Amino acid sequence: MIKVGLVGFGKAGQAVAQVLHADPEIELCWIARKSAENGRFTIDGVDVPVFGLAQTDWDTCLDAHPVDALVDFSRPESLHGYGEPLRQRHMTLVSAISAYTPEDLAYARTLGESTRIMCSPNITVGINFLIMAARLLRQIAPFADVEILEQHFRDKPEVSGTARKIAETLSIDDARITSLRLGGIVGHHEVIFGFPYQTVRLVHESIERRAFGTGAAFALKQLAQCDNGFYTFDDLMMRLVRHELLQTGAAAL
Repeated sequence: MIKVGLVGFGKAGQAVAQVLHADPEIELCWIARKSAENGRFTIDGVDVPVFGLAQTDWDTCLDAHPVDALVDFSRPESLHGYGEPLRQRHMTLVSAISAYTPEDLAYARTLGESTRIMCSPNITVGINFLIMAARLLRQIAPFADVEILEQHFRDKPEVSGTARKIAETLSIDDARITSLRLGGIVGHHEVIFGFPYQTVRLVHESIERRAFGTGAAFALKQLAQCDNGFYTFDDLMMRLVRHELLQTGAAAL
């Protein structure tokens, strides 16, 4: 059983809390939110303590309510609040924050010297599989034209961090990203490859925010089997792919 503290309790955090609570291999022990007020969140009749993030003394909190891992859906600055207490306690971190600066990520990498850290701007299993498939197709056909389309809810102001990551992975300019903001959309990413006489479209649609919780649970379980270090979601997926290829190769012998 992996004991988890959830940092951040907006729409995504609430959806993630439901998935983590329902997972039989994970115990959601508490939630830290932006509001200064403490309280409780009831899931399936179970009360989960909620702490006000603005008042949280991380050393005191983690001493009083020890957990094995933090799952962060809050703000970039939270990393620097819990970073050193997390390092000292060798706790695992799964972070789904897309707005980290290069300095934030550099700091997160130093935490990986003492424990297991995973940062990914999009933590759904499907989008990371899409990125892996797109990278493979880019290697097969480097001559193809590539465009990225991302669609999100109306109030999302910035270009999707996931779309930027796809562009970086495929070594194409951010100018090849088209963004649409429409009501009713959770998240849509599409990578379009233009070949002579054909096109290939790789599409991922986030139907509900609970998909983030499924990804967080996957990351927690995979990191539990890893050595200390800084990981991306890609690293964790490739770890499984390599294992599957080795198993398939051994079976073929």
